[in-house]
Amino acid sequence: MSPSPSRTRLGALALAVAGVLFALYPATRPWHDESTVDGATRAMSSDWWVASHLFAMIGFILVTLGLLAVRDVVRHTRAERLAFTAVVTGWIGVGLVLPYYGAEDFGLHAIAGTSAAGQPLDLLDVVDTVRYNPVAVTTFGIGLIALAVSAVVIAMAVWRSGVLPRLSGVLFALGFALFLPQFYTPAAVRIAHGLLVAVGSAWLALALWRSRLD
Repeated sequence: MSPSPSRTRLGALALAVAGVLFALYPATRPWHDESTVDGATRAMSSDWWVASHLFAMIGFILVTLGLLAVRDVVRHTRAERLAFTAVVTGWIGVGLVLPYYGAEDFGLHAIAGTSAAGQPLDLLDVVDTVRYNPVAVTTFGIGLIALAVSAVVIAMAVWRSGVLPRLSGVLFALGFALFLPQFYTPAAVRIAHGLLVAVGSAWLALALWRSRLD
């Protein structure tokens, strides 16, 4: 049974939209010196802090739908097992990443709003407590590594499938492989990384879309 063209196209659309959201995430994120109380307050109390992190969270969810569409397209090829592995790994990765993003987005925003209102609070200490809680930061790291593995495996599946252009998964894999390291780079690099993820997602989305037109 062939995959549904409409389902494949929805998966392609999900990937394309995810790419746009991942580009918007660092581009719209407030960039202030978060090592100072004033900078952290200005960044995290901004409405754009909430919006930008929400872009990323929605992007992660949409990526899993794109992975499922790739698996459907390559289902009757020798790459099916790789694609299935990528889907499962990707879902697990997103599940581990999203709670941390929720704390960053809504938790730190609420805390910074309290600080901005002049209520007594050691903002930097609370931020560090939220961000570097051992369980939270470990699950976040494992989640991003799982997503990186998923993206690399899906690129391998695309390469081996014979039904999608071989290179169409390469930039997608590179973007997600660099997702964890890019957090330790300056704002300009993180914005460039967002564009890399957008291009990689769009390229794979286009390959998926065209696969149902051949």
